[in-house]
Amino acid sequence: MQTQIFRAESRGGADYGWLKANYSFSFANYHNPERVHFGVLRVLNDDVIAPAKGFDTHPHDNMEIITIPLSGRLAHKDSMGHTSYIESGEVQVMSAGKGIFHSEFNGSDDDELKLFQIWLFPNQRNVEPRYQQISLSSVEQKNTLYQILSPKADDSGVWIYQDAWFHMGDLDPDWQGSYEIKKPGNGVYLMVIEGEVKVAGQLLSTRDAIGITDTETFTIETNSAARILIMDVPMNI
Repeated sequence: MQTQIFRAESRGGADYGWLKANYSFSFANYHNPERVHFGVLRVLNDDVIAPAKGFDTHPHDNMEIITIPLSGRLAHKDSMGHTSYIESGEVQVMSAGKGIFHSEFNGSDDDELKLFQIWLFPNQRNVEPRYQQISLSSVEQKNTLYQILSPKADDSGVWIYQDAWFHMGDLDPDWQGSYEIKKPGNGVYLMVIEGEVKVAGQLLSTRDAIGITDTETFTIETNSAARILIMDVPMNI
């Protein structure tokens, strides 16, 4: 097993006034040649967006884009004709494929919006763009590692054009368990959303992350109530 720790304070950051961003990988004006991607995981942005502010219409192509609001609501509009709110407790995915335009704004005039936006390189290029949004209430279970994303349309959670699986865990103190890699050769990038967790023997705190490769399974133990995000992804682009 190979592990690499990514402490929260070592991430790139930017404060645009209306947007406070933390970048796990090189993005916008933050460039770190040692942190460009983790396998097919290209972007993991931890954003705080001011009330009624956001990103005007802009293009994407050939990228799987996953958005997970942590608090607040996201107002979304795209060239496929979708206009929606994505609330805390939901997950959204767009397969940009051969090209889309979209805008995303904080859907509240009063409260900050906190979210993760995650980009993965797809395993098929120039597909027809697609959109999907679900409530996590349909899949979440306390003290389990519940699946929120997979490559299969008939599986739990949303699906994408990539051999990737995402799981979340809302875990009590002193919880113990293990995670099994879903596909040989995949690696895991695990982010602690909140709490204190020991992963593969390494102690992690809020917004710390760990990259794990060359193993089939690893252990997870919580020192406090914790919430985690597990991203199981191919290591070869």
